[in-house]
Amino acid sequence: MPRQTTPGQDLTRGIWRENPVLIQMLGLCPALAVTNTVVNSIAMGLATFFVLLCSSILVSTFRKLIPSEVRISTYILIIATFVTIADMTLEAVVPEVHKALGAFIALIVVNCMILGRQEAFASKNTVPRAIIDAVGTGIGFIIALLMMGSIREILGYGTFLGFPIFGSNYEPWIVFILPPGGFFTIGFILLALNWWERRKLERARAGEPPAGAAVERAA
Repeated sequence: MPRQTTPGQDLTRGIWRENPVLIQMLGLCPALAVTNTVVNSIAMGLATFFVLLCSSILVSTFRKLIPSEVRISTYILIIATFVTIADMTLEAVVPEVHKALGAFIALIVVNCMILGRQEAFASKNTVPRAIIDAVGTGIGFIIALLMMGSIREILGYGTFLGFPIFGSNYEPWIVFILPPGGFFTIGFILLALNWWERRKLERARAGEPPAGAAVERAA
């Protein structure tokens, strides 16, 4: 029997320990394609969050009524319904951003992160727990996209949210706003995370106290 997790673990799991992009490597298509600016990253993150949350609620609500033989098809239909709503909302509210995101909004339907949470969690748990899990995973996805979008816009345009931060003499690194820039950015982020985790592991093996312990003793 699988170990039962607490609501707090359900929430924090997707934010960091099982981050869908940085740990599980899911949803890489939008993460690599549309994160050339912070605005695009926020829009895609919020649209995906909306689809994940609403589909998790619906799947969890009707989990006992959905025949196992057609569950995947049912999940996809539910997800596609909310993707359509998100697509039409973005087109009506922020048409410029909608145009920039292009076909990647529709591709939320085939995002493995969303379908995976329906199959692995929402279809097996109550609505409140499905909501908590979806919120945690959605926040983790938004964080990952914001990290990539911030790095790529700052280096590729010399701006943040469209505001210049380096002055007129800055020479933008154009490669970061091109498709290869997405691969470079996620590679650098994963390299930094792996270095940090290895450093923590080496400290734990050596029996070193946490970073703040020495400061507390000195005080």
